[in-house]
Amino acid sequence: MRILNGSLLALFSLALAACGPSGTEVQGNANQGEPAPANMAVPAPGAGGDRLVMDLKGGKVVIKLRPDLAPGHVERVKLLVKEGFYNGLKFHRVILGFMAQTGDPKGTGAGGSNYPDLKAEFSSAAFDRGTIGAARTGNPNSANSQFFICFAHAPHLNGQYTVWGQVVEGMQFVDQLAKGEPPAVPDTIIKMTLE
Repeated sequence: MRILNGSLLALFSLALAACGPSGTEVQGNANQGEPAPANMAVPAPGAGGDRLVMDLKGGKVVIKLRPDLAPGHVERVKLLVKEGFYNGLKFHRVILGFMAQTGDPKGTGAGGSNYPDLKAEFSSAAFDRGTIGAARTGNPNSANSQFFICFAHAPHLNGQYTVWGQVVEGMQFVDQLAKGEPPAVPDTIIKMTLE
């Protein structure tokens, strides 16, 4: 299982418990669909192929890729998007107030692509609302195809996971994903394309 595995689960449980009395039930930012952070410029369409569009049932989510932070992860995501890998994949883990995870063709959290795992590309970038990180096991160099989108500021992830993107439009559609571990009826990525 990627992201919350083994000792990492304990780390997340402690950090989430510190956020409020009900752990993972802590509410995310109430400002639905808030704009990207001020230091995150929204590129023009077609600006160097560093934007992804993820079609969800509610609408389009635009993601600015961050090759400046994680060139290897961005290259992998672009390759998988071009191959249509993410189309139809489930959001198999969606925790209210924390994050939504996808990218596993098995839909269980234990799968990945047929490509080798990636080396960690940790940075000082903060995990804020809309930040996208590479899911992994307890091994820092085990990220492959799975990723998660933060619903709210998650400082306990900083420097522990690779940041490879930021939602710049459509975060309100991520907020609408069915919650659960796994959700009773998981939402899927309808289609993911590169701009």
